[in-house]
Amino acid sequence: RAFIVWLANGETIRVYKMTKKEDGNFTFTATSEDFPKKHKAPVINIGIAETGKFIMTASSDTTILIWNLKGDVLASINTNQMNNAHAAVSPCGRFVASCGFTPDVKVWEVCFSKGGDFREVTRAFELKGHAAGVHSFSFSNDSRRMATVSKDGTWKFWDTDVEYKKQQDPYLLLTGKCEVTEPCRIALSPDARVVAISSGTNIVVYNTRRGEEEERFVGVHGQCITDLAFDINSRYLVSSGDRAIRVFHNSAGYRAVVEEMEGMLRKTANKATRERLEQQISNAQKALAAIYGRKH
Repeated sequence: RAFIVWLANGETIRVYKMTKKEDGNFTFTATSEDFPKKHKAPVINIGIAETGKFIMTASSDTTILIWNLKGDVLASINTNQMNNAHAAVSPCGRFVASCGFTPDVKVWEVCFSKGGDFREVTRAFELKGHAAGVHSFSFSNDSRRMATVSKDGTWKFWDTDVEYKKQQDPYLLLTGKCEVTEPCRIALSPDARVVAISSGTNIVVYNTRRGEEEERFVGVHGQCITDLAFDINSRYLVSSGDRAIRVFHNSAGYRAVVEEMEGMLRKTANKATRERLEQQISNAQKALAAIYGRKH
């Protein structure tokens, strides 16, 4: 029903309401007042919880603010990371995470009561293991996996499906080597099968089963890539930079589906399960054939 922007010249947040017209198009109307100016340093990231319950803003110092949709600050988080390099709301709308100068990623849970009232922000877990500051991180769609990329020249793939309230730590599943040229961004596909890393003007795609390089796109933009993301269905990879957006087929993701489903097919004797897996394999193979222009 609305989207948010931050005004770079004022470090303030503005909300635009979306109204559907009779012809099917939308009009966008700014709300009566901008959010109050609370950040003391430049804003670097914003996000809206999928639940619609809160907005997150992060500035380049160590501050993250949690707002309600009316512009009231619900909580202030001090990340204690010397500076914030990147911050995001998880796709499930439960978590807020940040990375910066320190070699870890910190994750908090934004808690609400059953009635929908804000309760608190509590520390959930940390991703520890890099040897230098973390440039960027990314969640899978269900927040059960995360990927990180660091100045130490490695990327890591994590199992974050843990009972952190019982002091259980995330599990490191994989470490891979990569090129790191600032600005550096990482995107984990929603199904967690593929990781894409942008470094300067290049993009490299890896699978998360073995950490192997699948594809490399060189000189994608004329200037450094500013952001990287997969679509919600893991079909496309999108990059932005030099006032342009580039869209790529996620062919590595389709190959990962085929490999994973074929492995499961060899282990099951259930007829219904086999039919479902064979259908998924067929769909992925057809998508690859369409991408590469092959009939078979």
